[in-house]
Amino acid sequence: MLGISACLGGIACRYDGGSNEITELKHLVSAGQAIMVCPEVLGGLPTPRHPAEIQGGDGFDVWQGKARVLDNAGNDLTEAFKQGAIKAYEELRDLQITGLVLKERSPSCGSSLIYDGSFSGTRIKGAGVATAYFNQQGLPVYSEENWQEMRMT
Repeated sequence: MLGISACLGGIACRYDGGSNEITELKHLVSAGQAIMVCPEVLGGLPTPRHPAEIQGGDGFDVWQGKARVLDNAGNDLTEAFKQGAIKAYEELRDLQITGLVLKERSPSCGSSLIYDGSFSGTRIKGAGVATAYFNQQGLPVYSEENWQEMRMT
């Protein structure tokens, strides 16, 4: 069973109230081959919400206490992001999910690129908070940009 970011499955849970629907992923959900999850919503964040970025590193740094997740209004969302990642993992583990397709560039779900924390649109290499947690638990994470590679392994 595959886990996917809820926004990729067509759920309007992005920070701006939109989605990033990918038809093929939505079809996997409809066919019972994937389930959707949004760590940010599971962490108690509303939709819509202020944009958030990791400041001081990436998701691995957040878990080590070296970086924080702040929104563009200056609110510290670090604990909400961490709690959402833990809750998402628990749900995925209970459903025996073996891999994930998550939204690239998200401060929660990015797998190889995130924004640099300056809210300037600058991208850096790094993982989001949930992706870092999932990786630490041994779950492979792909993005909507490279998820077809998962099917070949």
